[in-house]
Amino acid sequence: MLLPYVTGGYPVDEWPRLIEGFAAAGADAIEIGIPFSDPVMDGPTIQEASSIALAHGSNPTMVLDRVAEADVHIPLIAMTYYNIAYRMGHNRFADRLVQAGIGGAILPDLPLEEVDDWAAEADRAGVATVMLAAPTADDDRLVRVATRARGFVYGVGLVGITGERAELAASATEIAGRLKAITDKPVVVGLGISNPEQAAEVSQIADGVVVASAIIRRMLEGGSVDDAIGFVARLRAALDEV
Repeated sequence: MLLPYVTGGYPVDEWPRLIEGFAAAGADAIEIGIPFSDPVMDGPTIQEASSIALAHGSNPTMVLDRVAEADVHIPLIAMTYYNIAYRMGHNRFADRLVQAGIGGAILPDLPLEEVDDWAAEADRAGVATVMLAAPTADDDRLVRVATRARGFVYGVGLVGITGERAELAASATEIAGRLKAITDKPVVVGLGISNPEQAAEVSQIADGVVVASAIIRRMLEGGSVDDAIGFVARLRAALDEV
């Protein structure tokens, strides 16, 4: 399962084309980042893209309105920070995701111990609360995270923030294996997956991979939307060979 990432609002004028382009390139689902001013999980690449988007007026309502216009037939998952859900209100935020055609949400700064109020509204609206499972967690916590997760469990591939890595961290395959041993829900691994070879390696254990910074970097360095779509197609080809 391939889940590429889109920053809502970047590239400023063309980002909605990435959604349909990634779907056509073979994505199984797409992670839609709603930019936030203090993205504690994001590394410099996604931070830069988010800053550009915010500077050009990107906001949750605008992002969700544009996502709703996309003609795709694969799952869409929102990735943002809890303050946006809190400010909008749990019930309103969940309903707005549904209206935009988004079926899941990742709120990385909302821990297991504090997720219940949001998750209850998400469950009501039919939005899957995707929980993050860190490689530093003990087995008991992983079980509790997996039990609360809806849709899939997001295995955090390394300790730290998002970003590319020259070599795949051993923790990426380790967390995949630990999660597969304790849950029947799909296990998707993200953070630090930077190229088709790394994606293929993780997919031998996990059910899917998230690729984010490697996609965004190509555009920040002058590549086009079509270049990003082509990269996703190469990721798809690598996964299909596993």
